[in-house]
Amino acid sequence: MIFNFRIVSDEVDNFKREIKIDTTATFLDLKKAICDSVGYDKTQMSSFFLCDRNWEKGKEITFEDMGSDPDQDVWLMDEAILGDFIEDEGQKLLYVFDYLTDRAFFIEMTEIITGRSLKDPVCSLSLGQAPPESVDLDEFDAKIDAKQTAAMTDLDEDFYGNDSFNDDEFDAEGFDEMTFD
Repeated sequence: MIFNFRIVSDEVDNFKREIKIDTTATFLDLKKAICDSVGYDKTQMSSFFLCDRNWEKGKEITFEDMGSDPDQDVWLMDEAILGDFIEDEGQKLLYVFDYLTDRAFFIEMTEIITGRSLKDPVCSLSLGQAPPESVDLDEFDAKIDAKQTAAMTDLDEDFYGNDSFNDDEFDAEGFDEMTFD
């Protein structure tokens, strides 16, 4: 069987890659295919996270064990077989390629092709320029500060309520009698 993965970035609107890879391949094979398709260094620390429908991180499959808690399960890319972790079309993953700034690709398994196999992964679609593999931290901090400043200036007086609020309409007694479980 073959998995088809669609890869996008929240940093670059017109960026998209599709990777076809055999279900018996490892997450390390997938990492290498992604890195080859975008020109990233394959030796850099990175992780895949299995995600729910809302892109919330679940299990981590990491490039290298960094001395994690012995009570936690650790899955390494070179040992973790794709087909052991991914079962359904629509499975979402994050590929965190920049740990310092938590930058990642959003990956969705879009198709299972049965009755076929692949020896090596194939990039079957390559659109747009990938975001840079790493960013200048000063530049990154400046962008975050600019976004926060813009968000604060977008607030108007209605954000905190409007002038039509009447203190007399507030039932403080009823509020005090309420119980919260």
